[in-house]
Amino acid sequence: MQFFRSNEAQQRLHRMVPGGAHTYARGPDQYPDEMAPVLVRGEGARVLDLDGNWFVEYGMGLRSVTLGHGYQPVVEAVCRAAHEGVSFTRPSRWELEAAERFLDQVPAADMVKFAKNGSDATTAALRLARAATGRDLVAVCQDHPFFSTDDWFIGTTGMAAGIPQGHRDLTVGFRYNDLSSVEAILESHPGQVAAIFLEPATALTEPAAGFLQGLRDLADRDGFVLVFDEMITGMRWSVGGGQAVYGVEPDLSTWGKALGNGFAVSALAGRRALMELGGLNTDRSRAFLLSTTHGAETTGLAAYLAVNDAYRERDVVAVMEAQGEQLRDGFTQVARAHGVEQHVFVAGRPSCMVFVTRDPAGEPSQAYRALFLQELLRRGVLAQSLVISAAHTDDDIRHTVEAVDGALAVYAKALGAGSTDGLLEGRPVAPAIREFASPRRLAREDAARRR
Repeated sequence: MQFFRSNEAQQRLHRMVPGGAHTYARGPDQYPDEMAPVLVRGEGARVLDLDGNWFVEYGMGLRSVTLGHGYQPVVEAVCRAAHEGVSFTRPSRWELEAAERFLDQVPAADMVKFAKNGSDATTAALRLARAATGRDLVAVCQDHPFFSTDDWFIGTTGMAAGIPQGHRDLTVGFRYNDLSSVEAILESHPGQVAAIFLEPATALTEPAAGFLQGLRDLADRDGFVLVFDEMITGMRWSVGGGQAVYGVEPDLSTWGKALGNGFAVSALAGRRALMELGGLNTDRSRAFLLSTTHGAETTGLAAYLAVNDAYRERDVVAVMEAQGEQLRDGFTQVARAHGVEQHVFVAGRPSCMVFVTRDPAGEPSQAYRALFLQELLRRGVLAQSLVISAAHTDDDIRHTVEAVDGALAVYAKALGAGSTDGLLEGRPVAPAIREFASPRRLAREDAARRR
């Protein structure tokens, strides 16, 4: 594998685009030095880069692609919609059809409003909650990595520069599967919490018995708005999201990612009494709710309708889970064969898996993660995670397991040596959301803490 053209293109991107990518999770710091492919196109579960390298890809557009790259029925639907016009001065038939289909898909929701990205939808949910309750505080699950690019959430992360302290003070945190941490917030801030935000589940954590229902009961008792972030769980856990799997109805839910198989479409859905605060059938002060030029642009809605059709025609989630289990089994067998199963392993729901990399002491390691990524890339696998799609074939899985086999032979050598020195070419990778830019500085600080 050579990356000459990708590396040259990446340098050009750095000169023009802060961070060299339009999403931090897509940045070159997430990959080994000079091994961050710049992509040309995708077919199914494979992608082609500027140097002519083909990779089996996982992560699938930050979990947004469940049907595969270039899925023809979706592409054709988008093209038809584009030919008929993408933006009008009045609602289009696409808005009506998409709303009807979505509300059939999510029975707990009475109304829906579409947008273009998840951050806008979650921030709109918070605005509705504050308008409905007259309260200012928002509680977010500290164990879940991301809710919005807006100040109310980013102020809680390591990249809080530029966010006023007053905004940051309005967000408090609780722990997943810990009702007592939620109750403590409500006791410390009586009558002040407008909303609680969480994912119903993540790739690594399922809700404990009674946890989600406990939140529902607390919301009914206290009066805060319960919001489920279904950006990932929606159409990966089930077509109805986590709320359908776990049988607990939120007041509002936010959707995106798989909704359009990679095309830009998101949604805020929920109870009529809340949603109408941004509509015309309310006597209360109105909330400004997702009024954007491109929110109802026809191609995104056409993509959603075609995705919904695909999920009606076959059990897409079941296909992803079956292929994910096959990949997990192959990965686990290879890891055991190399004697590294305690240091490199697969975790999570089969439709949304990740891999964990640990150093000789059993601690999570960015250096060992970088080494594993490096060796996978050399063998034709692009895998920030092991998030799968329904387009991953048995051949794709076999290729991946063979790549893992080769990568783990190198990983085992590094474990035996006690270091990645001499095997990892360049610096470790780094978390996407962090205070300081330099991965090397992060590595030095981490080493100092360990000493």
